[in-house]
This record gives sequence, structure tokens and C-alpha cells, in this order.
Amino acid sequence: MDKVKIGVLVSGGGSNLQSIIDQIEEGRLGAEIRVVISNIPEAYALERSVRHGLSTCVISHLAFPRREDFDRKVAEVLHFHEVELVVLAGFMRILTPLFLRAFPRAVMNIHPALLPSFPGLHVQQQALDYGVKFAGCTVHFVEEGVDTGPIIIQAVVPVFDDDTADTLSARILQEEHRIYPQAIQLYAEGKLAFRGRRVVVSEGRKAEPCALHNPALTLFPGIRG
Repeated sequence: MDKVKIGVLVSGGGSNLQSIIDQIEEGRLGAEIRVVISNIPEAYALERSVRHGLSTCVISHLAFPRREDFDRKVAEVLHFHEVELVVLAGFMRILTPLFLRAFPRAVMNIHPALLPSFPGLHVQQQALDYGVKFAGCTVHFVEEGVDTGPIIIQAVVPVFDDDTADTLSARILQEEHRIYPQAIQLYAEGKLAFRGRRVVVSEGRKAEPCALHNPALTLFPGIRG
């Protein structure tokens, strides 16, 4: 299996990091985590990493007067560990162009909304407030805009009338844990290509042609196009 050397940037609990670790240890994901870096010393993601014998590094952003200085240090550590792909897993920092130039088209992020809808923070509550019937999550390459990068893979979940931000977040998080390792595996296998801003998957399984309805149809529910 092709393996890609990844570095994971975290700021919090690291549940997406855990899903990546699990897939690697079960032999389904062709990746090697070279280092886990956190800007928050008490991030639980670091404890997860240590339990699995991974190299960790804490680089506090508070120690640097400028964002570029912090990003330069993080990039330096990643290069030292020979990282090929940078994976953001709940990393609560906006990366500067300096960092993105150090890893061109090699920084991934996961966002708990169906981009380009609802970028930024508190997106589950945004979705509920807007009244959408479907929400989801997106893995994308990172570029200079906030949550504007080319989309690799998305997952869709229904929004129920009695949902809260917490219940919707939990439903979305389950899908995050599925699609993030998949995106990394596609990268490892060299199956991601760019056509303009579109990310095209070579030799990938196409989604089944279907339509989702929420609430469910009552008129002609059995008719297929």
C-alpha cells in the first residue's frame, strides 16, 4: 500500500486525529504520521498521540509576535520530519500564505458544513438558524481564503426539526471520521488531480445517482427517474 508521510496540526480533542490513527493501525489507510503539532499545550489530541507512540510537538502561537513567525516555525518542524501532506484536525489557526507556499496543494482541512455554505465558526448553529434540510462536512485543500479551498470529498446528513447544534454536530462528526481518512488515502494513491479549482478523482467510485429528500416524499415515493 502506498504510504504518505503526514503531519497533523491540532488544537483540541483530536477525534479526527483518532479516526486517522485507527485507520492506519487497522491497515486501511496508507499513511504514516510523522509528527503531531499543537499550538495548545493541554490539547487532548496530544495525549491521544502519546498513547499511540507518535512524535508530538507543542508550538504556542503566544510565543510569536507575528503569525508568519509562528507559521515559519511550524513549517520548519514539519520539514524536519519530512512531512509530505499537512492535515488540519481541529487546528484553530488561519494559516498564512507563507505556510501555504511551503506546502503547495499539500494542506488538507475538514470543515463541518457543506462548503461553500457556512464557512467559519459555529456552522451547525448557522445551518439550523438558516433552516436548511441537509447539512454535512467537507474535506478540502487549504488556500489563502477561509474555507474556500478546492473540495475533495463531502458527506451529507439530514437536519431534523428537533435538532440542536450539539445533536447535528454529533451526526456530522460521524461522517467526518469516515471521509477524512478517505481523502488522505486518495492523496496517498496519487488519485487527486486539479482541473481549474475542481479536484478530480481518478479511478474513484462514483456516487450512486440518487436524490435525497427531507422530509421524505409522500407523493409518488416509489417513482425513479
